[in-house]
Amino acid sequence: MALLDNDKNILPISSIAEILATKPRTLKMYEEKGLLPQERRQIKKLYSINDIKLIAFVHYLASVKKINAHGIKFILDMLYNNIDEQNRQDFINKVELEMEKISGNDVKDIETM
Repeated sequence: MALLDNDKNILPISSIAEILATKPRTLKMYEEKGLLPQERRQIKKLYSINDIKLIAFVHYLASVKKINAHGIKFILDMLYNNIDEQNRQDFINKVELEMEKISGNDVKDIETM
């Protein structure tokens, strides 16, 4: 049994916004555009560590790479439906290395997409 379950829903969107140095409204906008993991059937939406990685990737694409919602949907579709697991993991690892180099001050918070 693993010590940490990366799929367990533990954090609300407001905490994720704080981690990513952005506004909760920005993440809710991504959610409204269908860019975040699907809604949970619970009173308060919580997200897992794996969800947070995806949310961080979406935020990186929108705020750093300036990709609009349609482009992000296309990238996510390609990533999760058209690439095998090994290549997907390699790509995600490379992107995570790039994201680690960026501070919260380097990211421009966006309110419109």
